[in-house]
Parts: sequence; structure tokens; C-alpha cells
Amino acid sequence: MKSLEFRREREESWRELEGLIVRVEASGLVTLTAAELSRLPVLYRATLSSLSVARAISLDANVLEYLESLAARAYVCVYGAKRPALEAARRFLAVRFPATVRVLRRQLALSAALMVLGALTGLGLTATDPNRFYALVDDDYAAGRTPAATTAELRQVLYDDKHPADVLGAFAMYLFTHNARVGMLCAALGFAAGVPVMLLLFTNGLLLGAFAALYQDRGLGIEFWAWILPHGVTELLAVVLCGAAGLAVGESLLFPGRHTRLVNLGLRGRDAGVVVLGAVLMLLLAGMIEGVFRQTVHDVALRLSVALLSALLWTVYFTRVGREGAP
Repeated sequence: MKSLEFRREREESWRELEGLIVRVEASGLVTLTAAELSRLPVLYRATLSSLSVARAISLDANVLEYLESLAARAYVCVYGAKRPALEAARRFLAVRFPATVRVLRRQLALSAALMVLGALTGLGLTATDPNRFYALVDDDYAAGRTPAATTAELRQVLYDDKHPADVLGAFAMYLFTHNARVGMLCAALGFAAGVPVMLLLFTNGLLLGAFAALYQDRGLGIEFWAWILPHGVTELLAVVLCGAAGLAVGESLLFPGRHTRLVNLGLRGRDAGVVVLGAVLMLLLAGMIEGVFRQTVHDVALRLSVALLSALLWTVYFTRVGREGAP
């Protein structure tokens, strides 16, 4: 009897709230009128009050379960994301991501310079003495692509197409997972004043330069770059972006400016998070190109054309897109 009386007094407001929730869950807050938007938090607080009383007086378990579910759904409507998922994703890609990258342009320039410096160093060291390749590249990573390999073996790697579609898909997902882990590690190392980030960027450049020198020495330089750049433009840019995010975090700790280190870390940390999230999406795209396109398209001119087009599109994207809607 106690549960029936309690429910009779309050059930009308519960039903009203449930009706609003159903509409919001189906089509978003845009379906509610101004009066209903004002009514929603009032009904939510009333439901929380009912739930508190119901727990205190130990009402029927079914009533408690219903109120808990209703309160949880109402919380999402009142305090959750106000923008539909597709609209939020569109705004992230069209405005927030490129705008945040432009904010970190100094760190991005330093990150790219470290990668290029590492590549030039690896290229120079290996070109003057091929045996230095073994000191720069781990045996597992080289996977047989060493100065001891024949030219035919090195060339076969550039045109290996003996992979079924399911293997290519699995390989692409592996590459995405591996590269995303490296990128996020690069960003996370910014907490150590950015020094490990610099070393990681320089080391990645060393590996690239060592391989470039190896293939150049065998007369396969153009074919090597045609093999690496279709996915490498996107992949290396994503790694450089993660490095820029890590450097921004390190800078916030070393040079907090007018804020405390904790406040500055929070400010820069949000920017770094946006850049890393966008870079992970870029790595997913690079993994698909590397795992599928590169293994099935062997024409050097076409490979280089895709690389050039990728570089052009990313340049336009990060320099022009999102300027009007950026904060």
C-alpha cells in the first residue's frame, strides 16, 4: 500500500519525464520546445528526490529499479553531449582538429625538424659505411632487409603482392595498432619535459634514413620512396603531430608562463589530446593505404602521384580548413 500511494502521487511527473527522454533519445534536444527544455531539469531533480525517498523508506524493488533507470537516462539528456554524434564528429574534423594543429605550429615545426634531422643523419651514416646499418636498425625490424641481402631480394619487398585480401586487412589493422601505440607514446612522453619525445622522433628518422641509404646504394632509391610515401606522407605526418603534442605538454611544464604548471598542463593537455585523437585517425587511414594500396598497386608513377596528392591535401587541410569556425 505504501508503494502504491507513493507512486500515485508522483507517477504523472515520471511519465512526463519519460516522454521527454524518449523524444531526446530518438531525435535529440532539437525536438523539444523552449518550455519543455526548461521543464526537463525540473522533472529530473524531482525524480532524483523521489528516488532518494524511495530508497529511504524501502519501497518496492520494481519502483526503485524504474526510478534508477529513469534518473540515469535523464542525466544523459541533461548533462550529456548536446550535439549529435555525427555533428560532433563533423565539427571535430572540419574545425577543431586543424585549428588546434595550427595553434601548435611551433611545436609541429620542431617535431618535423627532429624527424628530418634523424633521417639525414641515418642516410649519411649508412651511405658512408653500410655496416652502420646494423647499429641503427634492429634485426627484427629489418626483417632481412639488410646490406647482406641481394638487390633482387630488396626489390622483391617493394613489389610483393602474394597476399590475399583477408591477410591485407589484418596487416593493415596491425599497422594501425602499432603506429597508434607509437604515436600515443610519443605524446605521453611529453611529461618528461619533452626530452624522450625528441629522442623518439630522431630515432624514427634514423631508421628511415638508414633504409633509404640501403636502397639508394642498390639503385632502388626512386622505387623505395614510391613504396614508402603513399602511406608515409600520412603516417609520418601523424607521428610528427603526436610529437608536437608531446612537445607542447613538455613546454607547459618547463615554461608555465602566467599560469601555474598544473593549470598550464591542463590547457595544453586538451590541445594535445585533440591532436593525438586526430593523428590516430590519420594512422588508421595510413594503415589501410599501407596494408592494401601499397601491396596491390605496383606502378611507380601511380604510387608517387598518390603520395604527392596526399601531401597536397594535408597541406590544404591544415592550413585552410576550419579557419572561419575556429575559436
